[in-house]
Amino acid sequence: MATQKGIALILGAGSNTGRALSDTFSQAGYKVALVSRSAKESSSDKQISIAADLTKLETIPSIFDTVRQKLGADPNIVVYNAAALTFPSDKTNPFSIDVTAFELNLRLMNTAAYVAARESVAGFDKLPKALSKAFIYTGNWLNAVISPNVNYVTLASGKSAAAPWIGTASVHYKEKGYGFYFADERTPEGRPVGNDISGPAHAEFYLQLAEHKVDAPWHATFVAGKGLVDFPETRQTYIDL
Repeated sequence: MATQKGIALILGAGSNTGRALSDTFSQAGYKVALVSRSAKESSSDKQISIAADLTKLETIPSIFDTVRQKLGADPNIVVYNAAALTFPSDKTNPFSIDVTAFELNLRLMNTAAYVAARESVAGFDKLPKALSKAFIYTGNWLNAVISPNVNYVTLASGKSAAAPWIGTASVHYKEKGYGFYFADERTPEGRPVGNDISGPAHAEFYLQLAEHKVDAPWHATFVAGKGLVDFPETRQTYIDL
């Protein structure tokens, strides 16, 4: 094994949450692999940066191959932090979004995340049982509420599409100890944080999820400075049909 804690792979490593995740997991003893379209590729024995367009689904298995080659093992913590938002050309018409852009946004936030989760599980199965294993998806409350704001159509569609399979995986892989989480930052009142996303709050909470230091449901709502906070009225739950 590459390190005692293992390897954290961050897909969609931007300047806010991505940077905070990199710093926090590195300081906690993990090797870190950062992936973004604009990354300047680099490699050391503790951290690598990979430039990749996650909408090109065929590149995702190769990202995991690179992590294995450069850092010596499969990642045991995978964070999917990529998102996209395309505004409608007519603010009064939710169907005025370019269809190609709509499909590309959905591919990034749902299909690519699904492929990454599949690759993650294949890696988890090969890793020592003693290592913690988790797939954490950066979500928001749009999977649990309907917004009349047409600007959020693609973002809500992408995030909502990913939530069901994440919830299903959380139950299916529970006995193996693989955590699957749809992480959702809120204000203290339970409202969405909007553009006031706290990278450090994400990093702190994700580390707790990764190391099973908090007993969180798959739809894990959290507040900066408080950590896990349950908001039942806007929380999706699991029902055995």
